[in-house]
Amino acid sequence: MEVIKLRDDYIKLGQALKAAGLVESGVDAKFVINDGLVKVNGSVEIQRGKKLYSGDIVEFDNNTIKIE
Repeated sequence: MEVIKLRDDYIKLGQALKAAGLVESGVDAKFVINDGLVKVNGSVEIQRGKKLYSGDIVEFDNNTIKIE
């Protein structure tokens, strides 16, 4: 499980995928999110700008990211 520590109050979903190294760019993040391949807290999320807060869990391509 990858852990991303917040520097601010939140991080956007697309940024979190990039920070964890699961996508190469914001464009790649946009495509995988729009295709319904990303889950946030167990539910499919289609908003790239979804704000993630401490305790949120992101799942993509058999990888898990925890936001702290």
